[in-house]
Formats: sequence, structure tokens, C-alpha cells
Amino acid sequence: MLACRSLLLTWVMLATRVQSHSWRPCTDLLPLDLLARALPHQGQAPPPQLQMVQSKGSRGLRFVGAVATALSFPASQIFSNCDYFPAEFSLVATIKIPRLRQKRNEYIFSVVDEESDSLLLGLRVSETRLHFLTTPPGVGGLSRLTFKDIRLDDNCWHTVVLAVTGPYATLTIDCGLPLELKQVQSFPSTLSTRGSRFFIGSRRRLRGRFTGLLRQLVLLPGSDVTPRLCPTSDPNLAELSVPQFLKSSPLQAEHRGPVYPYEAEARVTLGNPPPCSGPEQGQLWFNAPRKGLFVCDGLTWRTLLQSQERLDYVEDYQDLYTSSETFDVEVFSIPSEGLFMAAANRDSRPGSGIYKWRNGSFQLYQNVSTQEARAWKHFTIGDQIFLVVANSREAEPELSVIYRWNRRRRRFLRHQTLETHSALDWEAFHIHNHSFLVVANHRRARDSNHNIHSVIYRWNTDTKLFEVNQTLSTSGAYDWEFFSVGPYHFLVVANTFDGQTTTISSTVYVWLDGCFQTFQSIPTVGATDWETFQIDGRFFLAVANSQKVSNHGPDLYSINSTVYELNRLTQTFIRFQDILTHSAVDWEFFTIGEEKFLVVANSHDGSSYTLNSVVYRWQGYEGFVPVHSLPTFGCRDWEYFSTDEGSFLVYSSATSRLSKVFKLRTY
Repeated sequence: MLACRSLLLTWVMLATRVQSHSWRPCTDLLPLDLLARALPHQGQAPPPQLQMVQSKGSRGLRFVGAVATALSFPASQIFSNCDYFPAEFSLVATIKIPRLRQKRNEYIFSVVDEESDSLLLGLRVSETRLHFLTTPPGVGGLSRLTFKDIRLDDNCWHTVVLAVTGPYATLTIDCGLPLELKQVQSFPSTLSTRGSRFFIGSRRRLRGRFTGLLRQLVLLPGSDVTPRLCPTSDPNLAELSVPQFLKSSPLQAEHRGPVYPYEAEARVTLGNPPPCSGPEQGQLWFNAPRKGLFVCDGLTWRTLLQSQERLDYVEDYQDLYTSSETFDVEVFSIPSEGLFMAAANRDSRPGSGIYKWRNGSFQLYQNVSTQEARAWKHFTIGDQIFLVVANSREAEPELSVIYRWNRRRRRFLRHQTLETHSALDWEAFHIHNHSFLVVANHRRARDSNHNIHSVIYRWNTDTKLFEVNQTLSTSGAYDWEFFSVGPYHFLVVANTFDGQTTTISSTVYVWLDGCFQTFQSIPTVGATDWETFQIDGRFFLAVANSQKVSNHGPDLYSINSTVYELNRLTQTFIRFQDILTHSAVDWEFFTIGEEKFLVVANSHDGSSYTLNSVVYRWQGYEGFVPVHSLPTFGCRDWEYFSTDEGSFLVYSSATSRLSKVFKLRTY
């Protein structure tokens, strides 16, 4: 604790200026609530530049607009007996600051000479430092005391205590270990405040204004206040003197002070989500139409409570005409940009289209050069965003291309090419902080051999390129699916044709000892897609069987596709349910509320491409039962996505330029 004795002796001499000639200190030796003194009195309207905000359970004041002179008071209000700032004192501030830009300085408070506009004293915060600034009398220059390597701009509440006595300054944050600095010169005992004003949250200018929340700002002359505050059960909000309206609910009827604009942690909208980034972390949002309560995790809104939706019916929503037939669609989001869809189009000119969701529909955003594209895959590595296309055109060399999102140009640009063989699919995945890609090589062009290697690539963090990591023998590979069960990682390939028959095995691989090894072979019939999903802790794999082709007998298109379940006792996938499909080429699993669904892409029945694709609903012991039949033409792929407008399904057509978006009506 700082002793008051030297301060009192100094003030004895200063007090001789008082007309009564009796000794009195320049100000009371009690906590001086600087924030409360700057606020308007009872019955007065608050300045429009102030907004009360509740964040992380506590309230503070936010300064908005031109606040340079909005919150200030003359120094003579507290230095009533003489004009000198105390030589020994403590400052207490409770603040919450979002991330500050480099080289940005913000004033928590300042004392400024009104006539010359010169700074007499100030408390300033920057990215990793806290500065206490003074202008000692007779020196003619600014003195700065800096505490380094402290982080106050983490969007959390902090209580800061700065105690000054003689040449020593001690900083205590959240009742932690004190940091002590020794100045070359002691704090001046004759720092005159005559003709000056206290400015809260600024230095009398717009530049350098405080952008965080301020809950407490107190000056205590003559002693170190730390023992009065610490220890405490909530050191981040240690309280010496907080304005009453920041402690009580602004909605209480008995509160008769100025009514401040109030912003709570909860936002209420009619559907459009408010921003969710670092400064909004922890904020709540209530979506009135969906009757849902969400919390911001700093990146996206996470569901806390929501009235469970149920699927009512499916309606035609958008006719999407692409440049040519579309084999695959990939729906993905880019932060700060929005929702996109990449279409894998057959024709090389103009290539494949990337569409952006604008005003409630997909609109063409960018054309990308492709060679008979069969599939797209979106993935991220760190903060980089990629798209990889599976080009199937048989040419020498056959190249598939990885594109990277360029933030400046806001376009996908070519990043890397990889040699492939009639590539039909890519899968991206991460294992132990390493990024991988695997390609489904369908057949080799020069000899029409379907029994070839598909390749796993691994991202090289030094070269920023993918390199061959492992090869796996496949037979007419059509699709890859990656999934994890507990600590184990799996890859499953859809083998379609071995050159003679489609009745072959598809293989599940497990990651062991740094590579994928065979886990299980599953009999399939022209397998074109695997879909993995979980329901109530149970793990499932659904295979889309497309056709039965052999050297004996006719080709069959109306055959069973199968859902397998992982049996934890035998540690194998066993048959759970057979579903009659018609040259099925894709499964898509999605949820609406608590309901689980599978939709199949039926593409051909042997005579027609105009077929109903079916939506199945999970009904527990009964398995998946059909609930909706959707007319489709040459259906090749399904994708589920949701926006502020609701939930949707989009399908691509491999026999027409027309793809369709359906809206899932719920109740």
C-alpha cells in the first residue's frame, strides 16, 4: 500500500494558497468516479454518442460517432481546493476491448489543457501495451511510461489498476501478479490542472477514441487501491465504484436516471443473421421465424435451442440452366463472400460454371476451364480455400486441376495440375493436421484398362503443393468417401467395373501406421457412390448400385442399393437394408429438425431417363421408408444446403442443360 504521508506533506505547502489558510488537500481522499462525473445528471438526456451494451453478462458504455467532447468535465470539479494532480494515486479501469489493429492507440481517458489543447495526462492502450502519459511541468516534453507484452484486446472484460508513487508505477491486471516499473523521475508533485478538462474515452479528438466498452473508471488519491479490490471471486470485474445504471437493469421502473440506448447480447431478427465474428463472440441471436436461439462462436452461429422443424412437402423452386449437361454439383461457403455452387459441365467450352447465391437464387459468378468435368470438391487448408476438378477427357496428358480462391480478385485461380486417368471423383480429408486428396481414376485411355491405381496425395507445407503419398489398386473407381469412427480413419472406394463385370467388390481401407490398409471388401454391383452418416451413435454406409453388367445375360438397371451398418462386435459393416433403385448414381443424407433423410439419384431404368428420384425418411426399426417422389430427368447428383430463405435440394442432370433447385417446405 502506498503511504499518504509524503502526499500530505506536499499538500500542506500547497494548501497555503487556500484563502482560509487552514490545511485541506486538493481533493477528497476518497474514490473519485471519473466516469460517473462525466455522465449527465438525473433528469438530463444522455448524449447520443453513448450506448449501453451488455456483453458476457456485464454492462459497459460504448462511444459511437463524434465522441471527442461528448464525455468530459472540468478538472476543477474534483480539484476544488487547489489545482494540482495528486503525486500518489491509483487508477482503476474496467474495460472490454476487441482486437486492435497494429499501431492503433486508443485513450481510456485524458486530461487536456483547454486553451492550448496540450495533453497533461492520459491513459492509452495499444495492441500489446498500456501507456501512461504525462507532461511534467518545466520539462517541455511528453513523458511516457509503457507496460509491454500485455494483451487487453482479447474481447474479454479486464480490470486494470495502475498505482503511482514517486518513481514507481505498478500495474495489476485482474488481481494477478503486479508489474512494477521505475521511472527516471518521480511523478511530478506540482502538475497543475488549472484550465484543463477530463475527457473520457478520447483525447478531445476523434482520432484515438476508445472503441471498446468502459464499465469503471476511478481515481483514488493517496493510496494503492489493489488491497481493497483483491482478492475477489470475479477479478476481471473487480469493483471499486461502478455507475449505478451499469449495475442495475435498464428496464427497472424505479430507475430514474438518463435512459441510454441499450444493446444486449441478444439480437432478434426476422431471418437475416446479424454479423458473427470476433467482436460478436458470445452474443446471442434469436431467429423469430425459425424460433431458434443461436450463439456466435466467433465464426458462425451455433444452435442452442430451436423449435424442431418437420418436412411437409417439396416444391419446385429454381430452373438452373447450365452451359451443358452437369455431372456433379458442389455447394460450399466462402467466409465474408457467401454461398457458392460449382457445376461439373460436360463441354470444354466455355467450361464449368461457378454460381453464387444472390437474392434467393443461384446466379452465374465465374466460368472455369475444364475438360469434360465429372466432379468438384471444395476443401480448405488453414485459411486457404480450394476447388479441385476431376477432368475425364481422354487426352495426353490427362490433367485435373486444383484452383485456389484469390481474395483480392475474388476469383478461383489455377494453383496446381495433377495427372489423372478418366478421373471421376476427388475426396479431401485431414488426418493428424495433414491434408490429403485422393482421386478416383476410372480407366487408362491408351489401353482402356479399368484395373489401375488411384492416387492419394499429401499437402507439402513447404512447397504449398500436393505430392504423391500412396497408390491403391482400384477397378473402374467411381467415388471415394472418407469418414472417421472414434480415433480411426477410413476410406471407401466405389469400384464399378473390372473390364468384364460390374459384380465386384468395393473396398474399405483403414489408416494404420501412416498409410491406408484394407479393412473390408463389400460386394457391390456397379457401385457409383458411397454416403456415410450417423444416427443416434450408429454408423452407416449407403452404396448406390448402378447396373448389373456381365458377359452373360441382359444388363439390369433396376437393382438393389444397400445400406450397411457398422457392427461394433464383429468390427465390420453388415447389411442393414436393401432399397430398390434404378441405376442409382448418388445418395445424399440430410436432416430437417430431428428427422433424418436419404435422397437417391435414380438416373435410368433401361428405357427412360425420366424417372422419380425418391426421398426416404428414417423411421428407426423400419429403416428408411419412401416419403416423397421427385420427377427428375437424367438425375446425376443431389446436394442439400440451407440459407436464410430455408432448406433446399439441388440436383444435376447428366442428359440435359436443366438442373433444378427444390425448396423443402417445413412446419
